[in-house]
Amino acid sequence: MANHKSALKRIRSNEAKRLRNRYQHKTTRTFIKRLREETDKTKAEELLKEVNAMLDKLAKRSIIHKNKASNLKSSLTLKVKSL
Repeated sequence: MANHKSALKRIRSNEAKRLRNRYQHKTTRTFIKRLREETDKTKAEELLKEVNAMLDKLAKRSIIHKNKASNLKSSLTLKVKSL
């Protein structure tokens, strides 16, 4: 167990950040799933804008790798264009 006050605070803050990152990542994955299941092109285009913004935020905050975000955005864009 940690012996210093600052170490205890770091443990608490790391846990809070981990939960926040997990929530954001899971929410984004849910939106990606919805987008992949969407059949209406106009709704899919609106959802794509939202998902792209979410992926950019995750990449900016290093929750996911920037290349993974880019690959997901590319594949989802192709999916929407094929509708």
